[in-house]
Amino acid sequence: MNVNITFLGGAGTVTGSKYLVQHNGKQLLVDCGLFQGYKQLRLRNWRPLPVEPNHVDAVILTHAHLDHSGYVPLLVREGFKGKVWCTPATGDLARILLPDSGHIQEDDAAFANRKGYSKHAVAMPLYTEDDARSSLKHLKSAAMHETFEPIPGWRARFSGAGHILGAASLLLEVGNRRILFSGDLGRTDDVLMLPPEPPPEADVVLIESTYGDRTHPADTLAHELAPALTRVAARGGSAVVPVFAVGRAQALLHTLAELKAAGAIPRHLPVYLDSPMAIHTTDLYAKHLGEHRLTAQQCHTMEHAATMTSTPDDSKAIAHQHGPKVILSASGMATGGRVLHHLANHLPDHRNMVILTGYQAPGTRGALLANGATSLRMHGQDIPVRAEVVQLQAASAHADGNQLIDWLKALPTAPSNVFVVHGDDGAADTLRQRINHELHWPATVPEHGATWAA
Repeated sequence: MNVNITFLGGAGTVTGSKYLVQHNGKQLLVDCGLFQGYKQLRLRNWRPLPVEPNHVDAVILTHAHLDHSGYVPLLVREGFKGKVWCTPATGDLARILLPDSGHIQEDDAAFANRKGYSKHAVAMPLYTEDDARSSLKHLKSAAMHETFEPIPGWRARFSGAGHILGAASLLLEVGNRRILFSGDLGRTDDVLMLPPEPPPEADVVLIESTYGDRTHPADTLAHELAPALTRVAARGGSAVVPVFAVGRAQALLHTLAELKAAGAIPRHLPVYLDSPMAIHTTDLYAKHLGEHRLTAQQCHTMEHAATMTSTPDDSKAIAHQHGPKVILSASGMATGGRVLHHLANHLPDHRNMVILTGYQAPGTRGALLANGATSLRMHGQDIPVRAEVVQLQAASAHADGNQLIDWLKALPTAPSNVFVVHGDDGAADTLRQRINHELHWPATVPEHGATWAA
């Protein structure tokens, strides 16, 4: 029988990655992510999948970011009974990220109901913290390079993708087909993570394209960050830094520690990490030595590079700390979480700065700031944007177009099909054209909901 791949997410957009593989009556989801960004994308999270959750036999996660894992609690609540396979570090991160996601959704719904700004009679969370915790019992770890069977007769194997702790590419062998899912590929020169491993031989490849239409600058994160922080401190302002709690927060902590040690920024400049999720994630780097570039001593230094604010009261107290400071807070695209309160407090003052540290999906508040918005709507209010907005170019944890092509070139033989996924239309189509013209391989940008049959 044929092997079918249906693109239920991560097609035509960077978010919501879900790839349904079907063969001989069995069904497996590779990634199970939430849609983020534009409202029309976020609404997809509320719509039933075209496959009944209790008919999905297994899930495999390439990594823990919510656009790849955040739908798991809902899938389980709606009837999924199988295992969710992932690397050990991805499992550790999922145990932090998924309950936090449920908690934030509950908090946002409660806040909307208290303030009365929801367009619905009663705002409801997509899922709760309890839903997320219940889903964690389905996690099943498989080490890098270990062959496992998510479904009897289906063989799978992870290889390192860089990007964040635990991130993997996945080779799936089913129905005499070898299907390679790149996952999110990291940079070869990442501050924290090791470079992606060369890909194994495959008949079909699904390649991410987040930065498929651009090349990263030669500047380092330290070279970009130092002048920005020196500038804002000199004028007595504070920097609010929306961070992705996994990966970006730690890269910034490590870089800030190095800049202070070198005297490149004021050594007395207070730094706060205001994200319980990022705090817990930072602790994992020492547990997973060898999966990243840092030594045990560097992990220790990173853990002490900021004042860690875990409780809501600690978070609120930051607003009463006078003088220049740096506030790292999730979420990285300013879609929710504590960073919204910091933005509301700091955006109206021209002395302050907002530093964007990575990809900002269209439709998010981060993207609006990057595009020069003069006001930002948060918690039912329009907040004027008078603070300086800086978007770092060297902080990305994704491979750029050249690095993606180089990764594909390392395939032992040419695949019969390449599907360009996990990218906005422009980025995906640019990478598709490069694959066609430079590698002379057939490449397609699949549409959302499309099915490919082997």
